[in-house]
Amino acid sequence: MYKTVAETASDLGMPEHQILHYIYNGRIRAVHDGEQFLINSGQFDTYHEQIERIKEEIEIWRNTPIPEDIDVKDED
Repeated sequence: MYKTVAETASDLGMPEHQILHYIYNGRIRAVHDGEQFLINSGQFDTYHEQIERIKEEIEIWRNTPIPEDIDVKDED
């Protein structure tokens, strides 16, 4: 599925000028139809999978209780 620069920027949460910069530098593959760049969204599947995995790991980390320190001694 091909998307425009604006749609891709919205999906990735980046400004459009950054997407264009990545296209010009070859970091994002795109075709030019004479009027605009079209970007195959399939090249971002791995990116989206990694973002979801990282979000899950952060949520697990946030919900993990802090263990008591076994070296702490009450001096009172």
